Amino acid sequence: MSFKPLSDRQQQTLIFIREYLREQGLPPTLREIAEAMGFSSHSSAQTCIESLVRKGELERSPQHRGLRLPEGLASFRENELPLIGRVAAGSPILAAENIESQLEVDPALFRPRADYLLRVVGLSMRDVGILDGDYLAVHRTATADDGQIVVARLDEDVTVKRLKRTRDRIVLLPENPDFEPIEVDPSRHAFAIEGRYVGIIRRS
Repeated sequence: MSFKPLSDRQQQTLIFIREYLREQGLPPTLREIAEAMGFSSHSSAQTCIESLVRKGELERSPQHRGLRLPEGLASFRENELPLIGRVAAGSPILAAENIESQLEVDPALFRPRADYLLRVVGLSMRDVGILDGDYLAVHRTATADDGQIVVARLDEDVTVKRLKRTRDRIVLLPENPDFEPIEVDPSRHAFAIEGRYVGIIRRS
């Protein structure tokens, strides 16, 4: 299964809906979404919403103001972050089946704001202080600059590596000489950036 990450506009719209739900206790109308996000028409807003529903980020019921967060995400409060464990192959990172728990961590402690925590597995990023079992704070974005540490999806696997771009290829670099770089061939592999590293939490 090929998973397509959220576009910047879809991500911003989802954040708006989540914050509206948290503050108002009910979802925004299509008109409110269109006005807040600057969509040129209600149909453009509707297209964005339908994409979020298809990607599992929203659920729809037939009644007025029928948008809601999927089960597993709806209970997250303002000063909590979902902790993501092992990601099921091909599934969205924030799908309910990937969420182990919710932790009392203020997303605003990180710059830019963290959207979730990812449990680190392995030592491929050891030399920059990212260790097995750490919680990686991740800002959800589909873009990143050369040299930044990213959460990347390669085919159906998710990995944490440093991003290196050249004119004709992408390389995912480990920070441990015991591991080999991963060269990404866009003609052979489905590749997407899922988020950018913004901090670390180490359990005592």
